[in-house]
Amino acid sequence: MSTQVDLGMPTSAGQVLLADPRGYCAGVDRAVITVEKALDLYGAPVYVRKQIVHNKHVVNNLADRGAIFVEELDEVPPGSTVVFSAHGVSPAVHAQAEERGLKTIDATCPLVTKVHHEARRFAQENYRILLIGHAGHEEVEGTAGEAPEHITLVEHPDDVEHLEFPEGTRLSWLSQTTLSVDETMETVRRLRAKFPQLEDPPSDDICYATQNRQVAVKEIAKDADLVIVVGSANSSNSVRLVEVALEAGAKASYRIDDISEIDESWLDGVSTVGVTSGASVPDDLVQDVLAYLAERGIGDAKAIRTAEESLMFALPPELRRDLKAAGAPTKTR
Repeated sequence: MSTQVDLGMPTSAGQVLLADPRGYCAGVDRAVITVEKALDLYGAPVYVRKQIVHNKHVVNNLADRGAIFVEELDEVPPGSTVVFSAHGVSPAVHAQAEERGLKTIDATCPLVTKVHHEARRFAQENYRILLIGHAGHEEVEGTAGEAPEHITLVEHPDDVEHLEFPEGTRLSWLSQTTLSVDETMETVRRLRAKFPQLEDPPSDDICYATQNRQVAVKEIAKDADLVIVVGSANSSNSVRLVEVALEAGAKASYRIDDISEIDESWLDGVSTVGVTSGASVPDDLVQDVLAYLAERGIGDAKAIRTAEESLMFALPPELRRDLKAAGAPTKTR
């Protein structure tokens, strides 16, 4: 059951429905703070393999503080400090870092690490693992790298009809943590219909934050003429929020990095605007959207709360150890 919280903005001709929860999840918060504290402790530069999280504003802000983002470890000078992103890396990347003598800090989201553990366990028990996810996504590459000879990627529900395995093959499924819950469950339904022996992971792989944000956007979308999703184009969970909003009844939905990408024509004939953001988006970008809408007569904002989030993750143990040795705080916030 959703609750409505009046944000105290002046009444106007239009209304904003503000999704809650939205924005930073615990894994993103941990990853960003990891880079910030590493810079404070070790000094610049600190290298980061790939984007620490999929948001260009976060990446640019950290780069301004001295983080250097690289695609691969061969771009990192031997002996340097390198942070692995929240999306996780394969064992091969860990091995390469050790070979190059790099000091590593693993900021992989603990919920992604859980999927890695599941992949290794299923592989050790000789399962063919059907990994539901998007080809080329860093999280998928990291998970697949845990058991490459055992994994078959399934990108879409329609892919299921083309799958064939020898009789007696032990099958299990895992998923990328940032997918559409509904589409993933449809893929699983089709897999189970075709392969009755399919075994489930111990728990749903799609992370709590992804699910909560999709539930919240469904709640606002059903009453919205327009839903604006703040998030970067390479953010899987942000892209999914646009899709979920449209499926839930929004007349239109668009993803933006920031207010510079809003097309004012989107507001023509619109009286109710839903606003949300992906799990790697700082809330000041959302506040900018609210201010933009208020300036255009859509300033009556109500928060639609569908879940409470209080989860926090400890910083990576290797960073905590060094912070403690330096007498620095080891808390995330």
